[in-house]
Amino acid sequence: MDARAFKDTIYSEFTRIGKVLSSPKRIELLDLLSQSPKSVETLSRETKMSTANTSKHLQALLDARLVRYHKEKNFVIYQLANPKVVDLLFTIKSIAEEQIADINILREEFIVRDDSLETMELEEWENRKEEDNYVLIDVRPKAEYLSGHLEGAISIPIDELNEHFKKIPKGKEVVAYCRGPYCVYATEAVELLRSKGYHASRLEAGIHEWNQFQERQFH
Repeated sequence: MDARAFKDTIYSEFTRIGKVLSSPKRIELLDLLSQSPKSVETLSRETKMSTANTSKHLQALLDARLVRYHKEKNFVIYQLANPKVVDLLFTIKSIAEEQIADINILREEFIVRDDSLETMELEEWENRKEEDNYVLIDVRPKAEYLSGHLEGAISIPIDELNEHFKKIPKGKEVVAYCRGPYCVYATEAVELLRSKGYHASRLEAGIHEWNQFQERQFH
C-alpha cells in the first residue's frame, strides 16, 4: 500500500461515522440512548417510527460501531457503544448552534417560548441548590432517571405529573429538567405547574450538561 492508498483508506473509514449521522432520526436515536439503554419498541414509540424502520436505523448505527445491544427475554436492548458518543453529539450540536442561526431561533420559540418561561442556568442552580426553598424534579421517563440524575432530584415523569402534584410542596419554587436544552418535557412541566399555581422554572440543562459542568469545575 502506498501513501495515497493509505490516505484514501483511512479517510474512507472516517466517513463511515459521517455517513451514518446524515440521518436526523439516527441523531435522535443516539440522543435517546445517551439517556439510558432502551428497547427497539421504546425507541420506536419515542421517535414515532415503525419498529421496522427503527430497527433499520439501529442496524446502520450498529454497523458504524456507535451502538451495541443485548437481549433481555423477548426484548432487544440498545445502548451507546462508547461514552465518547455523547461527546460527539455535544460537538455536533455546539458547532450547529454557532454556525446555523435558525437552530437558536427555533429553540427560543419552541423550548424557551420567547422568554415567556423562567429559565435557570446551571451556574445559578449550582449557587442556589442548597437553599431550602427549591425542589428539583426530573420529568424524564423513570428508566432514564434511574440510569443517572442530578443530585437531589425527585422523579416525576411528565406523563405522571398531573397525578403527583401532592409530592411537590406548594410553598417552594419548582425547578424542572429533562434531557437537555432541546427537550420539551421541562417546558411542558413548567407550563403545567404554573397553571396549578406553582412558581416554576426550567433548568437549562440535562444530566450530560450537568456532568460537563461538574468536570469544568474540577479542572
